[in-house]
Amino acid sequence: MKKAILHGTGMIKRFEETEVLHGIDIDIYAGDFTVIMGSSGSGKSTLLYALSGMDRLSEGSIFYREREITKASEKELESLRAGEFGFVFQRTHLVSNLTLEENIRMAGLICASMSEQETRERTAGLIDRMGLSGAAKRLPSQVSGGEAQRAAVARALMGRPAVLFADEPTGALNKANTVEVLNLLTAAYGEGQTVLLVTHDREAALRGNRILYLEDGMVTGELLLTPYQGKDEVRENQLSHWLEGFRW
Repeated sequence: MKKAILHGTGMIKRFEETEVLHGIDIDIYAGDFTVIMGSSGSGKSTLLYALSGMDRLSEGSIFYREREITKASEKELESLRAGEFGFVFQRTHLVSNLTLEENIRMAGLICASMSEQETRERTAGLIDRMGLSGAAKRLPSQVSGGEAQRAAVARALMGRPAVLFADEPTGALNKANTVEVLNLLTAAYGEGQTVLLVTHDREAALRGNRILYLEDGMVTGELLLTPYQGKDEVRENQLSHWLEGFRW
């Protein structure tokens, strides 16, 4: 039986008088590539931010490895995000006056468990793995969007996070760069990385082995797929048929 690395119960989030999440119960399992889909305004990003400790619930509880993080202090949450979680967003949020290499290495420097030597070695390994050797010494403004996003993925993986949170990481990329970034996320999942991805893109969703559909602040559907092994018409038809049930 799979073990939940994240467990949310009765999750409610309000912004002023508007309730965005309506009492959600959810489990995110260790080693899964979980995808959250839904129309704009359904609460996908709000759910991800809550589960990752970046935003606090109005009501309800979230547990990470059976520890309730909804009661954690801001300092405890900062430590959790720095040491246990990795983040990739639609915008890279790279530091503009640092090279790609320095941006990646910086993530290791703030990780208390990594020595300076390990940080250097892991930075070099991730640069090679992400295909960034030719761009590593350049600033974010001097590289393509795809290269910048690959650097953001490398930065997120630097501290070997238990959970990698990705919020529309391919939303600003062209098709070729989208495939490259999805391949990196898929490879990380293949190596045992727990991934939680928010997306509205079918091609991105197909990389997951578990897809949840969020509708009006509630989880209204779940689709289980076999691990991604490349383009698969049967798999694509499964997803299309499932999404038709939500008038997608």
